[in-house]
Amino acid sequence: MTAKLNVNIDHVATIREARKTIEPSIIGAAVICEQAGADGITVHLRGDRRHIQDRDIELLRDVVTTYLNVEMAATDEMMKIALKTQPDAVSLVPEKPNEITTEGGLDVIKNIDAVGKAVKTLRNAGVFVSIFLDPVLEQIEAAQRIGAQQVELCTGEYAEFTLGAKAAHGEGAMNAAQEIRRIHNAAVHAHGLGLKVAAGHGLTYRNVGALAQISEITEFNIGHNIISRSVFVGLYRAVEEMINAISKQKI
Repeated sequence: MTAKLNVNIDHVATIREARKTIEPSIIGAAVICEQAGADGITVHLRGDRRHIQDRDIELLRDVVTTYLNVEMAATDEMMKIALKTQPDAVSLVPEKPNEITTEGGLDVIKNIDAVGKAVKTLRNAGVFVSIFLDPVLEQIEAAQRIGAQQVELCTGEYAEFTLGAKAAHGEGAMNAAQEIRRIHNAAVHAHGLGLKVAAGHGLTYRNVGALAQISEITEFNIGHNIISRSVFVGLYRAVEEMINAISKQKI
């Protein structure tokens, strides 16, 4: 079965917020993604509100007809928003004020009390809970113990080995292959614990195929590469191309 694609549309809001205006429309982007065949929409509501705003979540909840996945930190502020808007899923992610983008997975073991409290709050409200973490077996086991229903494996390191100059050298290819094995082993372990498995971070049309062959991964969350591609070919076609990149590689 081909893995699902949730399109992260954060960077449509990034463009909007650059001018603090009303366009491009985050709602229009979500509708186009769904029409192009996306299985869901993902957005990250950050504490600094650098792109997605609270109102966006409310509007998306009314408009998205497939699956609305909201990434957020495990804080009391974010839990209140999740309980109010009731997305289909919440993905708990780490967050640093000055980071350009999310830097690796959430350390569940180190933050077990706060993350466990957030998981319990969300599940009691009927919200599906995923945790974004590095492909580390101990972290996956901790996520399962506190009641997460899904883990999203961070593919950032793998993506780094497939980009630019690193990809052109034998060492980069070797490191990428090692990272694929690590992600595969983590996905198998998570699946064996009864968890659903997603993957994302830094994935592109060029590197998603190798991970799409891992049958335990049933969902991808991809944003920046799709939005970047849409500048040249339009959002509808960019989404279609990513769906094809995932589905043609599945075995």
